[in-house]
Amino acid sequence: MLALLRTFSWQELRHHPWRSAAAVVAVMLGVALAFAVHVINSSALDEFAQAVRAVNGQPDLELRAMQGLLPEALYGEVAALPQVVQASPWLELSTLAQVDKPVAAPAPASARVVLRVLGADALLLPAVAPALMPRAFAGSERLAMLAPATVFLNAAALQALGLASDGSGAAPLRLQAGAQGSHIVRVAGTVAAGGAPLAVMDIGAAQDLWGQAGHLTRIDLQLQAGTDRTAFRQRLQSLPCWPANAMLAEPGDAVQRIGSLSRAYRVNLTVLALVALFTGAFLVFSVLALSVAQRAPQFALLAVLGATPRQRLALVLAESALLGLVGSAAGIALGTALAATALQLLGGDLGGGYFAGVQPALQWSGPAALLYGALGVAAALVGGWWPAQTARHLPPAQTLKGLGAAAGPGSGATVGVVLIAGGALLASAPPVFGIALAAYIAIGLLLVGGIALLPWGMNWLLQRLRPWVAGHLLLVLPLERARRMRGAAAIAVGGVVASLSLAVALTVMVASFRGSVTEWLDAVLPSPLYVRSALSAAGGEAALLPPGFDQAVALLPGVARVQPQRASPLQLDAARPALMLLSRPLGSDPARTLPLVGAALPVPQGRIGVYISEAVVDLYGLQPGMEWPALSKAFSPLAPDGKAQATMFFIAGVWRDYARQSGAVAMDRADYLRLTGDARTNDLALWPRDGTDLAQLQQVIRALVADSGAKTGEGAAGLEFVSAGALRERSLRIFDRSFAVTYWLQAVAIGIGLFGVAASFSAQVLARRKEFGLLAHLGLTRRQILAVVAGEGAAWTGVGAAVGLLLGLAVALVLVHVVNPQSFHWTMELRVPAARLLALCAAVVASGTLTAWLAGRAAAGQDAVLAVKEDW
Repeated sequence: MLALLRTFSWQELRHHPWRSAAAVVAVMLGVALAFAVHVINSSALDEFAQAVRAVNGQPDLELRAMQGLLPEALYGEVAALPQVVQASPWLELSTLAQVDKPVAAPAPASARVVLRVLGADALLLPAVAPALMPRAFAGSERLAMLAPATVFLNAAALQALGLASDGSGAAPLRLQAGAQGSHIVRVAGTVAAGGAPLAVMDIGAAQDLWGQAGHLTRIDLQLQAGTDRTAFRQRLQSLPCWPANAMLAEPGDAVQRIGSLSRAYRVNLTVLALVALFTGAFLVFSVLALSVAQRAPQFALLAVLGATPRQRLALVLAESALLGLVGSAAGIALGTALAATALQLLGGDLGGGYFAGVQPALQWSGPAALLYGALGVAAALVGGWWPAQTARHLPPAQTLKGLGAAAGPGSGATVGVVLIAGGALLASAPPVFGIALAAYIAIGLLLVGGIALLPWGMNWLLQRLRPWVAGHLLLVLPLERARRMRGAAAIAVGGVVASLSLAVALTVMVASFRGSVTEWLDAVLPSPLYVRSALSAAGGEAALLPPGFDQAVALLPGVARVQPQRASPLQLDAARPALMLLSRPLGSDPARTLPLVGAALPVPQGRIGVYISEAVVDLYGLQPGMEWPALSKAFSPLAPDGKAQATMFFIAGVWRDYARQSGAVAMDRADYLRLTGDARTNDLALWPRDGTDLAQLQQVIRALVADSGAKTGEGAAGLEFVSAGALRERSLRIFDRSFAVTYWLQAVAIGIGLFGVAASFSAQVLARRKEFGLLAHLGLTRRQILAVVAGEGAAWTGVGAAVGLLLGLAVALVLVHVVNPQSFHWTMELRVPAARLLALCAAVVASGTLTAWLAGRAAAGQDAVLAVKEDW
């Protein structure tokens, strides 16, 4: 019997290879996409973690400032504590670097590279961070690391600047330093640390070069074994030089922060990739359901010959497992190739911007390959479960007589309603560890529940269509066939629903997000022209404009209005990404300058009003009307004298910010100046007067910068003038790049769904050769038969498109109002691109109709007439 069963399955695969290939391709693409996304994300995160470990070493604790820098005097007091085995000081800066060439050099100027500069104690590097130990070029002096204005570059920096790794032809570098001008440094060697472009130099030389004498960025601590860290923290806070905004961080906090920040993006990409696998599972179901239906007499014969129901069940499951195994193996191979290509082209970024500057190598994981391969096999088994149950419960005698099973209403309606209700309940559940797991499960339940309702819904529709088609033969034929075989029709329609609903949901979600971002840009970019330092890409102090620059620009005759803005990072929690503190003129009505969510609250007497983004609400558990002592503690050391300011911040409102997922805090610039006395800005919003020559105005503003003393070796300090339209276009281009992978995943899911629809219709139509032959004997022409078949295809894909559209809109509601706020901490308005959705539905209907017509044309030829005689 086992040999007979194996022969039975082999004959099916041999005689219908195209049908098996459809299921294999679906599983292969789903596994390939999911595994590729996993490999890319894990490779990028692993490379980032390695770069952080190489640069930071492995201290027990890191002493950092929430805002600004630490006083160098703190280093001496901390190093003298008996619990500290070793303390290493660091000064970290960010700048723009380029190869310095003579003015008369005919070669074009080299590109500027964002360079991270680390000032370190060279004597401590072998113990605390061996990857940063300088390796001098041949011919460099032994103590080059201690020389002033001397740097050592890693491989990424050498490559970006076009320098040889052996030092041959090395040229000096010009490092831009904002208002302090620029510095010429000598490249004396290399360091082994990987990651983004990096330069290492002596900490004293770095302090002198950038005017940061007496300041440090962080202090790494190695403690005595068995040190009580709680007591040690209390001892640190009692030191005379302990600043109010100092905090202790664990060495893995940097990796944890970027991991937490990118986790939602990585999880969403993985879920979208698994969507293709879900569609592939439904295609396996469609293929095997049709295969079981066509082989019903053979299954009945096997039952008569002694095959038990359990053996028939195992036979179909074995076929589905084989399809899943072949598809998974091919998918792992394809996914590896896709990941390698994406890492080479995108650098592991995938459009999210979380791993900028990281060029990871492929990190292939055997356990992960087994896991995603097992998911592919499991998806195939799930797809084959119901067809296997059909083969198991097949009535042998009735089937051999050609009567088949009666088509009752079934319990699909009850199951579908229960699944949809469960999905609606789960959609309101909170996130789990910052991930919208319940929402993802809710989406799955909505999809499966909607598909489960298809037979009941089609039965209801067919009953109401019967009176309308009475008397029309070409309409009665497909209607009666669908009414009596609505299970097969539901399978075909289900393929359309499965693919189209997901495509509709993703289309609505992306359109809603893009529309909300466009409106947000209109709110945050009110002026026609913006001015910022050309060093803004480097960030930090280098990107600041000189003090008083905004006032000087405001006095120019061609300027009607100026709005300065200062943006600086603020680290309130070592385990969370840094907030962005924004100071700008808010006036008496903050709603005119900030896209507030709701109305602003009046600020109580003696409090300073601040406005937090939606991400701050979720990450820190804050609400409008609350006071914020932690911000007061972190903000006070910004004062010039370093003394705490007696102030308390009051949360007066929440605003929508799509630029900073980690959160932002906005406050009035007058309050910022009163508390800090720091009048430097990051950028200026300009409103030129009518009729002003913008080119001449830009020249005048550049001259102001030169007069302020912010000069580079090339003349006037670099300034960027960007129009609001250019900023909006650049922002939307970044948005589209971030969703580029989403578009590809959506296209693949639609392709798999349409492939399934084509396979389902082709199988059903080609199995009806005898029916077409009988219709031809009864007098129907070939053209009329093809019209019947094409009409069936149009009708069922139309029904599937309508159901898929409604179900996709329901899933889009969950994506827009649940998944995005829980994953990325921002809200958006639902926008339905009607024209795009109608075009998508029309394309699906046209595809189904064309597929049915082509399959009918192949099945309704001369052999169809002869097929009627096969049983005579």
